[in-house]
This record gives sequence, C-alpha cells and structure tokens, in this order.
Amino acid sequence: MSILPSQRHLFDIPDEIAYFNCAYNSPQLNESKNRLLAGVRTKSHPWERTSASFFEDAETIRGLSSEIFGGDPSGYAVVPAASYGLSAAARAIEPHLLAGDKILVVAEEFPSNVLPWKRTAQETGAILITVPTPEHGSWTQAILDKIDKGVRVVAISPCHWTNGAFIDLVTLGKACREGDGILVIDATQTLAAMPLAIEEVKPDFLVAAGYKWLLCPYGFSLLYVAEHWRDARPLEETWLARDNAYDFSALVRYSDAYMPGARRFDMGEKCSATILPGAIAALEQIKKWRVGSIAEALSKINERIAVHIEQLGFHLPGESQRCPHMFGAQLPESYEGNLVDELKMRKIFISQRGKSVRFAPHLHITSDDVDRLLKAIGEIVQ
Repeated sequence: MSILPSQRHLFDIPDEIAYFNCAYNSPQLNESKNRLLAGVRTKSHPWERTSASFFEDAETIRGLSSEIFGGDPSGYAVVPAASYGLSAAARAIEPHLLAGDKILVVAEEFPSNVLPWKRTAQETGAILITVPTPEHGSWTQAILDKIDKGVRVVAISPCHWTNGAFIDLVTLGKACREGDGILVIDATQTLAAMPLAIEEVKPDFLVAAGYKWLLCPYGFSLLYVAEHWRDARPLEETWLARDNAYDFSALVRYSDAYMPGARRFDMGEKCSATILPGAIAALEQIKKWRVGSIAEALSKINERIAVHIEQLGFHLPGESQRCPHMFGAQLPESYEGNLVDELKMRKIFISQRGKSVRFAPHLHITSDDVDRLLKAIGEIVQ
C-alpha cells in the first residue's frame, strides 16, 4: 500500500506556513469550512428546518464514528468538549464508588482528565492516585504496576499529551477487566491519527475533543459509552434525548424515557447546524483516507524529523515508546533559547508542553515544510 501523499490542497494553508502543531489545534478542511458557512445561512431561513433537522446530523455522526472507530452507532454521543464527556463519565461512575476506592491518573495529565476525578473523589471518599513519570520510559508498565484490587477507575489516554509517549490500551483494558476496574479513556490526542479499535480495547467510556486530530470544528467532541453504562444518569437532562422528542406537539407531555443507546448523554442543542455539518465533512474525509493510512504517513514525517534532531542533541523517547503521529523531544542541554518563538518568527509552528517541544504534523505537511523545519532547527540550536 502506497503512502498517502501530502493533502495540502484540501486545506487553506499559505505556502509560507509550516504547521507542525496539530496536537494544539488542527487546521480545518476546506470542505468543512464550506459546510459550516452553509450551515450558518440556514439560520436565516428557519422555516426551512423541520423537526427531523434537529436529529439527522447527529445520527450521521454516530454512523460515521462507528464505521471509522468501531463500536455500534448507538454507543456514540455528541458532546461539546472532552471535559463534558469526562464529567459525564464521572457522574455515571460516581454511585458505584465507595470510600477508599482508588481512581488512577498519570502524572502531568491534561486537566480535563483530572479535575472531574478530583471532584468525584471528594464526593465519594475515593482516593485519587497518580502514576509518576516512569524512569524506564514505559507508561504501560508503570500503570500496570499500580493497578491492584483497590483501583476502581483507570482514567488514561492512549498517549501522553505532552510528548506523545505511547500507552498500550489493549493491555490495560484487559488488566482492568481482570481486576474489576472501570476504564475511562481521553483519546483526544490520538483518535483519527492512530489506530484504536474499540472492540479490542473495550473501554467503559471513551472521549475525544474534535478540534485536534478529528479535524472538526471547535465545540464538537465525541463520547463513546459501553453498553452496560447506557442506562446511567447523564450529565444534563435535555429534552432532545427523550423518546418523544421527534414529536414537537407532544413535548408538553414530559417523558421519563430516554432515546436508546448513548443518546441520553448528548448535549442539549446538539442539532447545531453551525457545527455538525463541518464535523460530518471531517469524518467523511477521515473515513476516505483511513486511520491506518493517516498514521503511516505521519509516522514517515516524524521519523525524518526524529532522526535529524536526535543528531543535534535532542533527547527522544525510545522508538517503541512513541506514537506515530506526534512526539516530544527535550532540548539539547547546550541550548538556552526559546525554540518555539525562534521558529514562529520563521513561520514554522511547533509547541512546548512541559519539558518537551512537540512535533505534531498532519497530511497538509509537504516535504518542503520538513526541509524548512530541519534547516531552521539546525541553524538555531547550533
């Protein structure tokens, strides 16, 4: 199978911009922009919208998500943010926790996957424990070493957001099931950029913000809920999730019954014509490219960068501990400047998180972009 070539023609990125910062915020597809603009225009003619318009886009998204990432369409909920989805997971899990139960997170995790668990621990008497950064480099083993019978919730990501360090979800999912643990995944930094099979991992909850690797508009995120959690209490009580919601004339007859599946976890006003059409366009393109092909193409770009900067004295995680689509590297000890700012002045964009500078390209990257990046880094750090 041939490597996907640069897809820059599908994005609105000027030639002078070299953007390696998709772990911060991805560029938008032109087709998403077009559909978002068309969606904005529909609000000018509200008489053209029917009751079905409040539900169709969300159902399309459920179907596309199932086809791309696995799981059944009814397992997906449309939410506005990763923090919303993780808070929904915490709300559902909270009644099942006892004082002294452990909730496991990793060191320097993104706040969205820590703050809800801090509140849950306060409410239940559970104990929040943190896996320290492993000296041997393997987050997977470090997490496994902390999972015991007292650990009821394992809240982790497929990679560490600061540097792309790989975490084996299949192995950890099996360990959770064997130990009666609940697996909650924040897949924001991996979903649609590296393979993740829901049927293999079997998470209880999986969340991903849409504005990074999903290439979706800001304000759109996905939540996947395992079947045995779909009767849990949702975070909000939106009328759009009730079984009579399609019949607007019947809304004054308040229903206690939810729509089937994970739809009860949808946010209110999920029908937004100004956001969901852009998300649909992005998911359609990801389906066309295929996640495995995306990961392979990004891996080739990052391999070229990694080899070069390692020769310049950057410190990288071992190759087996890196994800294909993004990685972090610690600066050479001899360099005391601000690499991010130095590159930005040359219209080359990366980011720094913690002690690592982070490289996160997507398919808009060209060979010339990589040439410019490597040449600039060589000039700056030497």
